[in-house]
Amino acid sequence: MIQGVAPGYYISRLRHENAVPQNLMAKYLLDLSHNIEHGLITYKGLPAPIICDFLSREESKQHYAPGTQFQIGKTEMVANSGTYLDSPFHRYEDGKDLSELELASLADLDGVVVRAKGKEVRAKSQEQRAKGEELRAIDSTVFEGIEVRGKAVLIHTGWDAHWRTDKYFEGHPFLTKDAAQLLASQGAALVGIDSYNIDDTADLSRPAHSILLGAGIPIVEHMCSLDQLPDQQFKFFAVPVKVKGMGTFPVRAFAIFE
Repeated sequence: MIQGVAPGYYISRLRHENAVPQNLMAKYLLDLSHNIEHGLITYKGLPAPIICDFLSREESKQHYAPGTQFQIGKTEMVANSGTYLDSPFHRYEDGKDLSELELASLADLDGVVVRAKGKEVRAKSQEQRAKGEELRAIDSTVFEGIEVRGKAVLIHTGWDAHWRTDKYFEGHPFLTKDAAQLLASQGAALVGIDSYNIDDTADLSRPAHSILLGAGIPIVEHMCSLDQLPDQQFKFFAVPVKVKGMGTFPVRAFAIFE
């Protein structure tokens, strides 16, 4: 068994079977999402989620038979919490919102992992030099020779190692404008990254978001565990709830592979 990966079966084909066929026994499920918890800061400047009881188990006793208890939870949080997906509506008023995304654009996608860790273009702007910060730009050369058409392109930077630390918010890896243009022009189906933002947060024009979402390509940010995925030969899923009038929402992103 692969370390940290739970064995699972792609059982949607097995509705009336009593046994799992041998050719499905070697498939694995890998969770690529961070937990969302009360007080979690995902993005600096945005509020942490508040997670609490609407109806506690103790309070529910008065509504049910003896020994029967339920908990009904309540949460208040911004959409950009944990591992989340951006639809075109996040950037564009006339773009598709979460409720309008087709399942085929979010689920059962052929995937490819692009190993960008250590391949970033390292440079410093004047402002960052003054702060001692370093840019970690992922340009189009990182994608040379990789077939991305129709695939979920997951960019592995290793930045998830800094999750829930102050370092996560500063000097993160991001896509350059030319890299986003390449992915859009070559027909990527979805783009994900295990970093703080797919854009350089100092660039207020947000070129990666603008280009990808403008091309109708969903974005998944704050992913994790991409180091445990094979480079290819896996299926990717990142399906948010079907909310009308919202452009972003947390997902349980995962992959299935042999």
